[in-house]
Amino acid sequence: MDSIARDAAARQINSGKGKFQLTVLVHPGDPAHERRAVVPGRVGWALNELVKAGQRGCSASDFSAGLRLAHFVYLLRHEHQLLIETEHEAHGGQFPGSHAVYRLRTPVHILDDARQAAA
Repeated sequence: MDSIARDAAARQINSGKGKFQLTVLVHPGDPAHERRAVVPGRVGWALNELVKAGQRGCSASDFSAGLRLAHFVYLLRHEHQLLIETEHEAHGGQFPGSHAVYRLRTPVHILDDARQAAA
């Protein structure tokens, strides 16, 4: 990458343009626990996918290869204190084994999706 392209990429990263950011209300309607959280980047995207999946939950097989869903779930649990259930389901196929299905158990209400705000 030449220096002009590298400088442009650095400006975009530093300006926050093009990044996904999710603003949510955690425990909505519960005055003792309600809080607002801003979850940036792919971790925010993963939270959005968990909210959309609801009781069905989601697993890495629902997304493109190479996506580190387990890592994003780890960050949501440890950095954002969200309760996310993990259920292991068996699967067959060429490489039989099991995979994790994640379900968000903490009540979350999406306040703002940065992609929508930018449009």
